[in-house]
Amino acid sequence: MATAKTGLRELVKKYFTQKGYHVTENPTHEGFSGVTQTFDLQIEKGSEKRLVWIKDWDRTVGVNMIIKMDNAAEDVAIPKPIMVSQQFSGHAKAYANRRGIILLTESDIKKRISQ
Repeated sequence: MATAKTGLRELVKKYFTQKGYHVTENPTHEGFSGVTQTFDLQIEKGSEKRLVWIKDWDRTVGVNMIIKMDNAAEDVAIPKPIMVSQQFSGHAKAYANRRGIILLTESDIKKRISQ
């Protein structure tokens, strides 16, 4: 399982690097709550800064994970995070759409990436 996660993480890093983002792995930020929040990646281009969570699971990512990521990003004042996974539930997609969260699947990235 670790090999698959490494593969997806590398694919995501390559994708954002090709789009001109500076990519930082495993960033941690102390939130307003006092809790240290950890993300898989932080991407930056100009004044834009976004946080990325990668869930390489054999199951659908549900709305609970999207809410958890959204709350963590809000806690560190970097709103509108990005979640990458294999697939998302309908509720997860609806919540993300309302909150301006980007959901990307591995197949989305593979279609858009320059080989």
